[in-house]
Order: sequence, then structure tokens, then C-alpha cells
Amino acid sequence: MFEFANRDILYWLGIIPVLVIIFWVSRIALRKALKTFGDWEVVNQLMDDISFKRPVFKYMFLMLAAISLVIGIAGPQVGSKLQETKREGVEMVIALDVSNSMLAEDIQPNRLERAKQAISKLLDNLNHDRIGLIVFAGEAYVQLPMTTDYAAAKMILSTIMPGVVPTQGTAIGSAIELASKSFTTEEGKNRAVVVITDGENHEENAIPSAQEAGKNGIVVYTIGMGLPKGAPIPIGNSIAGNYRTDKNGNIVVSKLNETMLNQIAAEGGGKYIRANNTKTGLKELFSSINDLDKVEMETSIYAEYEDQFQYFIALAILFLLLEFVILERRNKHFKNIKIFDGR
Repeated sequence: MFEFANRDILYWLGIIPVLVIIFWVSRIALRKALKTFGDWEVVNQLMDDISFKRPVFKYMFLMLAAISLVIGIAGPQVGSKLQETKREGVEMVIALDVSNSMLAEDIQPNRLERAKQAISKLLDNLNHDRIGLIVFAGEAYVQLPMTTDYAAAKMILSTIMPGVVPTQGTAIGSAIELASKSFTTEEGKNRAVVVITDGENHEENAIPSAQEAGKNGIVVYTIGMGLPKGAPIPIGNSIAGNYRTDKNGNIVVSKLNETMLNQIAAEGGGKYIRANNTKTGLKELFSSINDLDKVEMETSIYAEYEDQFQYFIALAILFLLLEFVILERRNKHFKNIKIFDGR
């Protein structure tokens, strides 16, 4: 495994293209200035000891030295030993509703974006816990299998949008059933399903699915995204004032179904938490999940890293030496050596 100890240092590499552009523009300006003295071929012959390619090579080596130096300072490391370790934690599957009703803006910026923000904060608080991610609307799909790679979880989370599930609806029961199958086979009461939805369920199997999960030692939590008074569902940009309507042309108002979510959590042995514009309930949820019995889980990690910065520093020194030994002017003692043919 390859990584950098000081990743932020790599942002300095962004200066290199700017410096190259500045140098290139200056070379063009120099040639234009020399042409004002007369025909370029004649001027070139009069400056027999001047090389126009050597400064380019010198600058190229200087930039390569700068790149190598920045990479070296960033502290490149290679994981040299993969080790199996045992850590205590819980397994948790988050089932996120991505139906169109989650675009309602009674919770800002909208229900789905606020839910994604809440999940991201939850990931920041996890340590040795395994996490999986399921999205659902009319059907449920696994987006992320059980993992301790929270960075990967965040990356996948950022790509989630309503269109990721083509079938519309809110199949909470299907999501719970799929989540129940996503856990590993390790024994222990350490498994939890977190359903984040507005509760507008379009199937009748949500409560039986929660009951079955509870019987299998899986605790089901629900987080209600939305407000009881509800809000219309925007089509495209809500600023334009376009909202979804029913077959009679009336604007559809999506309301939080707290009764349903309370029943699901109760049957699953968990807890219902309602989110609003001031809190998402993740702190309370995290506290409840931490109360679950934790079991030892094997995790593969790179236990030892070998620093590789010395190779890049050596490259930087080599490029600086090459830049130093190349003279800008042609040396009369080596004028017959055609390394820089065409000067």
C-alpha cells in the first residue's frame, strides 16, 4: 500500500505548471525582442556562444528537482507488512432512502442532502466498526459491502442521488431484508440496521421485516427525515417553482410518517429518532449503537510502513546537479560536442 505522510504538501505541485508557463512566455518574448535587431538567422550567427536550448534544459531539470523535492517532503511510504488484527466493534448497515420524496425541502438543503451530511458525520465518529451502505426507493441495492474503509464509504456517499435507483417508491421492508443479509457470519449481538427515510412506505412488509431482523439479533433504528407538516417535491431547481403533482394536477405534499417509523424501530428492538433543521439525531443514534455488545473482529491493516522519501530527495539532488553543470553559454572547449544540437 502506498500513501503520503504529509499529503497536503502535494498541493505545492500546482505551482509547477504556472512556473513552466511563465518561463515559456519569457522565452517567446526574448525571441521576439531579438528579432527586432534584424533577420533571425543573421542575429543567431552573430551570437555564436549563445545557446537557446541549454536554458530550456536547465529549467526542465530545475522543475524536475522541484517536483521530486515536494514529493519527498510529502513523505511517501509503502506498507510493507499486512497484518491481521483483532478489534472490538459493531457491524452496521445504513439503508438510505433515495426516492423522489427525499428531495422535499422541509429540511434544508433537502432531506436527502441532509441525510448524506449526517452519514458523513457518523463516519467521522466510527473507529473499529464495520459499515455497509444500501440505497432504496422502489427496490433496494447494496452500494457498499461491509467494510472499515470509511474513506471509500464517503466517496460512494457523495455520488448518491435519487436517479441511482430507477424504480420509484419507498420499499423499507426490502431494504431491511437486504441489510439483514449483508452482515458477516460472526457471532454476537453486534449488528444494527439504520434506516434513514421520510417513512412514506409503499409496501406492507416493513414491520414484518423489522420483526424478523429483531428475532435474528439485528437491532433496527429509524431516522425520520422531514417534518410532519411536509413539503412539496421539487422538479429540478425548486427556485423555478415546479413541483410534482398528482393525476388531478394538485401539488403533492410529502409528509413524514412518524407512526410507521416508530413501529419499525419498536419491532426491531431499536429506537426512532426524528431529524429537523437543527439536528439530525446522529449523536443520539451513535450513543445507542455504542451500547450494543461489541465483539472482536479481524481486520487487515498495513502495520508497518517504510519511508521512501530518500529516493525522491536523491532525485532532486541529481536534477539540481545536472542543472548546475549545464552552462547557459556554449563552451568553446566543448563546442564540437552536439548534445544540444541546434543550440
